[in-house]
Amino acid sequence: QVALVESGGGLVQPGGSLRLSCAASGFTFSDYGMNWYRQVAGKERELIATITRTGKTTNYVDSVRGRFTISRDNSKNILYLQMNNLTPEDTAVYTCNGYHYWGQGTQVTVSS
Repeated sequence: QVALVESGGGLVQPGGSLRLSCAASGFTFSDYGMNWYRQVAGKERELIATITRTGKTTNYVDSVRGRFTISRDNSKNILYLQMNNLTPEDTAVYTCNGYHYWGQGTQVTVSS
């Protein structure tokens, strides 16, 4: 059974950091490029970061480039999103995706 399970979300103050994890199971994780999306309440889901199967190539939406880092550990079947210098505008539900598999999402709230 395929599963993508995110963790690491929570409440953080502006300027703080969080690291999200996405644990994959039930499929060959290393065969797929992976993505992080986020969705702000009332808005459409937005693709914010992508990583290739090997992790060699990454891409970011402009709003997070330089602050967020996507990475993966294919030996552990885990996808990561390191988020630094967070702002209230980063408040959203963050979801990992690979192929047609989706996690359930984890809430990130940036507030003082």
